[in-house]
Amino acid sequence: MIITVASLKGGQAKTTTAVHVAALLREDAPTLLVDGDPNHSALNWHKRKGFPFEVCDERQAVKFSRNFAHIVFDTQARPSKEDLEILAGGCDQLIIPLTPDALSLDTLFSFTDSLKQLGAVEFKILLTIVPPKPATDGIFVRRTLEDSGFRPAEFSRLKRGGDGTCEAVIFWLSHQFECNDGKSFCRRTFTQEPR
Repeated sequence: MIITVASLKGGQAKTTTAVHVAALLREDAPTLLVDGDPNHSALNWHKRKGFPFEVCDERQAVKFSRNFAHIVFDTQARPSKEDLEILAGGCDQLIIPLTPDALSLDTLFSFTDSLKQLGAVEFKILLTIVPPKPATDGIFVRRTLEDSGFRPAEFSRLKRGGDGTCEAVIFWLSHQFECNDGKSFCRRTFTQEPR
């Protein structure tokens, strides 16, 4: 499976999302995270802390990718229209992280309009950095997305494992990953109502 994490806006938790999705997929099969962000945050994080999956620079992706069942791409912010077309057409699932604020929402709608014009319909919106109660930002943005026809997922919590790694617990609404062999993987078809 090839998953791309992309957004038109910086600060949406693209790298954090890519790292945790890679950790989740690694539970199924060997996984490679390709760091396409010029900051190389995932690569630097991996060098300092280590991950239970491999990480490489995008210029090394061709060499390394043949050894992995799953590949997760962490992209730079603000991809060009040409880059967006390549990203959307070259993956099985595109994940768009979104922080719950008005500026991010405006940028998201512009991004999804561009994706639709390119014929890309396989994308999921993942709410990130959602403030806890009593803040209602997450609930407002979630309802706005649902009213616009989107079914957002939520980055709910992180659980630190005994070996120091973080396991992502992601609530995918009416979605499950399918592995290359067609078997259901990580069936996390939870629904979580806003509180």
